[in-house]
Amino acid sequence: MLCNCMCFNGFSRKSQRYDGLLLFHPHAHSSLRRQPTWKVWGEERLDGAIYTIYLKKVRYHRPTYTISSDDNGESISHLEWETVKVRLLKAGTLRRLVEALATDEGELESTYVNVFLATYRTFTTPDEVLTLLLDRYEQLANNELDLPEPVADQHCKTLCGALHVWLESYPEDWCQPPLYTMIHQLLLFTQQHLPNSELHIKLKHRLQSFQSQQKGNDVYSMYNGSLCLHTTPTQPPYQFPDIPHPHFAEQLTRIDMELFKKVIVHQCLGGVWSRREKRRAEEAPTVLATVSQFNAVSLRVISTVLLHNSTSRSSVISTWIDIAQELRVLKNFSSLKAIISGLQSNPVYRLHKTWSALPKDKVELFEELARIFSEENNQWAQRELLMKEGTARFADTVGHNDKQLQKVIQRQLNNSGTISYGTIPYLGTFLTDLTMIDTAIPDTLPDGLINFDKRRKEFEVLAQIKLLQGAANAYMISEDLSFERWFDSVLTLDDKDAYQLSCQIEPPLNTPLNTRIKHGHKKNDSVASTSSSSSSQFYCDIDHGSTSIDTKDSVSQTSSSSNGSIDTAPVSPSLNLSQCPTDFYIIKVTYQTNNVETQGIVLYKSIMLSNNERTPQVIRNAMMKLGLEGNPDTYTIAQILPHKEMVLPPNANVYYAVNTDYNLHFILRPKDQPSPSGFKKSKPLCT
Repeated sequence: MLCNCMCFNGFSRKSQRYDGLLLFHPHAHSSLRRQPTWKVWGEERLDGAIYTIYLKKVRYHRPTYTISSDDNGESISHLEWETVKVRLLKAGTLRRLVEALATDEGELESTYVNVFLATYRTFTTPDEVLTLLLDRYEQLANNELDLPEPVADQHCKTLCGALHVWLESYPEDWCQPPLYTMIHQLLLFTQQHLPNSELHIKLKHRLQSFQSQQKGNDVYSMYNGSLCLHTTPTQPPYQFPDIPHPHFAEQLTRIDMELFKKVIVHQCLGGVWSRREKRRAEEAPTVLATVSQFNAVSLRVISTVLLHNSTSRSSVISTWIDIAQELRVLKNFSSLKAIISGLQSNPVYRLHKTWSALPKDKVELFEELARIFSEENNQWAQRELLMKEGTARFADTVGHNDKQLQKVIQRQLNNSGTISYGTIPYLGTFLTDLTMIDTAIPDTLPDGLINFDKRRKEFEVLAQIKLLQGAANAYMISEDLSFERWFDSVLTLDDKDAYQLSCQIEPPLNTPLNTRIKHGHKKNDSVASTSSSSSSQFYCDIDHGSTSIDTKDSVSQTSSSSNGSIDTAPVSPSLNLSQCPTDFYIIKVTYQTNNVETQGIVLYKSIMLSNNERTPQVIRNAMMKLGLEGNPDTYTIAQILPHKEMVLPPNANVYYAVNTDYNLHFILRPKDQPSPSGFKKSKPLCT
């Protein structure tokens, strides 16, 4: 069966090249990504480019014979299949990558164009790409490339087509107020070479649109403050927990839908999103807006639970579970996960008495919803749901053991004739996938050529996001401004206040302050997690305060003093923790510089250590948390013990190598930097 989407429309029989996606299609399961009709044959190296050569099995097309042909039907070989040679650009210089936008005959490689335009910002700039495109056009127009005139003309048309696609698909690249340098550069070019073309007219209209939009923004900025003075605050009509659950879920979905549809997918690339916060805010604002909303929901889950009195606290948790249930029906996995993360945060999850007051079926429903985001098999459950329901009209998938969700889905299916929902994914999964690709695969090959195979793998993920953005258009939800007023009015707590309030509600058991967390601590898969988990990259710092979902001040992930730090207490044993990843520690890592303190207060960053992580991965996680860049192989990590250090071997399973008789405090340092004086080095007994 052929697909008509953009992903597989780049095959050119003339040039026997294919610049589509060999390993992925958003409509297919990941295990079927490698097409059986493709076989790697070898590589072809040209000046400034490397091509991977494939042999592709295609349907044989028998030539048409005329009646006067001497050959009769019996002499014709009735072949069903034939093999053609296909070239796929693996790596090249920037100039070669730009040239590959067209086939050798000048035809547009539409899929390659999509991959290139979606990922080029990781290895060059818009201005440089535009300059190369215009230079190539002039070379073709001036016959400097020694091509037949029809072929050169076709190449010129293809370059114009690529510029059309770029202008329409990525308008943000061209919006450069107040000078709009790129548009003026291209307008000058089209005025000279294509004065009456569609491209020239479109550029004029786009420039006028940008300028009008900028004037409108300036006027809004000028008068927005004074307009706000005339508004009269009104009492929010909603009081938690007495609220209409479906309506609240719909309003959360409406907000998430608007933010998700505005996400510019290339801002999700690991090379962009994994940058430091200041650059991230400048270069990935649409992603950051989605992250901020996720955090805002989790913050309000925590605060509403903790700030209610003891008689209604269980009702508040029950209400949030009911809202989460409605979000599952709406296929809004973003706010669903935000609510689950808030309920699983340490200040809430440790409230044994509160959770024990919940009905059994409510606890079961919570556990079933939490299992959707299980870390097992690279979040297989969540990915399978997106695969099955991503473009479906309504939710219809439950696990075999999800008794409560089966009832919920069945009630919804009884009314499925009038239902049509979109899908909003948890964006953190895609951000993590892209960050892992960016970390694991080099940007360039040893000879300095740009690794375009890496960009294809990144585009596989971006294509999934784009597909789900299209599905989100199916939502038809009216805006409720009173909900937004209520949502904004909810008081939020930072993590210190939240944890202290939680301890006042239910004092911790008689456990020492430095109790290590092994079993029972519920890993928080929120936006702000910076562990090695697959949720780790969905993170930002929020200016208006944070809870344990925010790594800036988190109880479980905070920068803390080596003296008097407070570790999180165990969670409620009354809940079934079978879905929780229990085999891990929370360890604290600091970085040794030339002026690092070896006595007194040392600032640490906390990271999660799972039972399958080896030394290189732990070092990489520590570097990310500490804001360090470079090669993890140039660092060592050691556990700080009384009067000595235990340096971890290069490939040890750190979970089993650490000495759990002492605090799990570690120090990261460059390999060529010695230990502080007075410390002995030792080796772990178990690796």
